[in-house]
Amino acid sequence: MRVIRAFVDLPLSVGRQVDLPDDAAAHLVRVLRLREGDACVLFNGDGHDHDARLVRADRRGAVAEIVATRSVDLESPLSITLVQGIARGEKMDWILQKATELGVTTFVPVSSDRSEVKLDAERAGKRHAHWRSVVVSACEQSWRTRVPEVAAPRSLAAALADLPAEASRWLLDPEAGSGIAKLPAPSNGLVLAIGPEGGWSPNDRAALVAAGFDGLRLGPRILRTETAGMAAIAALQARFGDLAD
Repeated sequence: MRVIRAFVDLPLSVGRQVDLPDDAAAHLVRVLRLREGDACVLFNGDGHDHDARLVRADRRGAVAEIVATRSVDLESPLSITLVQGIARGEKMDWILQKATELGVTTFVPVSSDRSEVKLDAERAGKRHAHWRSVVVSACEQSWRTRVPEVAAPRSLAAALADLPAEASRWLLDPEAGSGIAKLPAPSNGLVLAIGPEGGWSPNDRAALVAAGFDGLRLGPRILRTETAGMAAIAALQARFGDLAD
């Protein structure tokens, strides 16, 4: 039996009736054709799934009543922050979606010397909201109950000044001496930096190295930005996280 999940940015507790936000109501009622009395699962990022039933579903919207709450822990023991050079259009959406499915905990979208995407303040705000919606949708699909943080897009220099201090830091480099098989287990999570379509410039690399990033080899081939991060994350999760369970 298919279980339908939806994210709502609202407090949820047993017995509470909540007016579903327009996007959630539209998805459940207009797209999935749920009706009054039908069951669904709501989550708000608090680490729980909240079993609910619709007590109203019509053109005006939908109201759900929470009937049970269950703690769900599907988070990886490996905390990964992905510093991602902003990619064009659907590539960036794909990166965010798949990295969420693979267990990334924080996204830091950055512009750099070779970025093909240039965002002014208005476009940056719209992109940020859109990217968060992509991550939320990926959580709905993958059954994650904690929504990864998506930082506002910023310059690489600004992002480097605001990264987790204790995490190990790595950037992919086909000429690096170390591969994932030889990495020591990270005790405080890790930060992985992936360049945009044009890769990191020499200035970008110098800034990353100065900020404590070491090179990490991922095989002999040069991978596209949308492939490199996913391959590295999957390999890291298999070695230190939960993909090998």
